[in-house]
Amino acid sequence: MHRKYIVTVCAILGLVFLFSSCATMKSKPSASSFKKPELELESFQVTQYDEYWYYSKKVEPTKGKAGDRGAPLPMKFLLAINNPNPYPVKLERFQFTVSFEGFDLMTVNDDNTYWIPAKTTDHVSAHTLITVRQALLSLLVTGGFQLKEKGWSPWEALERWWNKVPTLEVPVTVKGGSATFAADDVTEVVPFEFVYPEEE
Repeated sequence: MHRKYIVTVCAILGLVFLFSSCATMKSKPSASSFKKPELELESFQVTQYDEYWYYSKKVEPTKGKAGDRGAPLPMKFLLAINNPNPYPVKLERFQFTVSFEGFDLMTVNDDNTYWIPAKTTDHVSAHTLITVRQALLSLLVTGGFQLKEKGWSPWEALERWWNKVPTLEVPVTVKGGSATFAADDVTEVVPFEFVYPEEE
């Protein structure tokens, strides 16, 4: 009876050791077994809205110094990141370009580190801000031909976006995105692009 008990305990311990060894082997990151995390733009919002306005340096302000000034448009992008691996992965950096109706206006770069737990979907927020003045300069440098094709002036485009982007009447495009993930010595760059809200 005593011998049978010892054999049973040894068998159980052997199975525990075997399963734990298998789990360890399966959970070790490698280039061949690494699964790329999946990204989705879960939501977009303008976090504060001060309407559309612009004044040049020729206008004397009520307070402060004169200058070329335009309304800000602060934006928040909430990314859902699914990690299908049986171990945590580190989001080392990501970047993307913000575009309104085909006009690239700014690039967002985030070099902060985020850990995505194993077999989990987690969220990362990207915050950025552009002003009418910045957008105007971008349009004048790179958007001239596009504006001509649409028959728009820069001011028509800016007023349209500042009035309609906050209410999602004009979709926001996240393009040319790339996210760098790492697990031990494995590194993968995952490209992404989204339109919010999604076109039906």
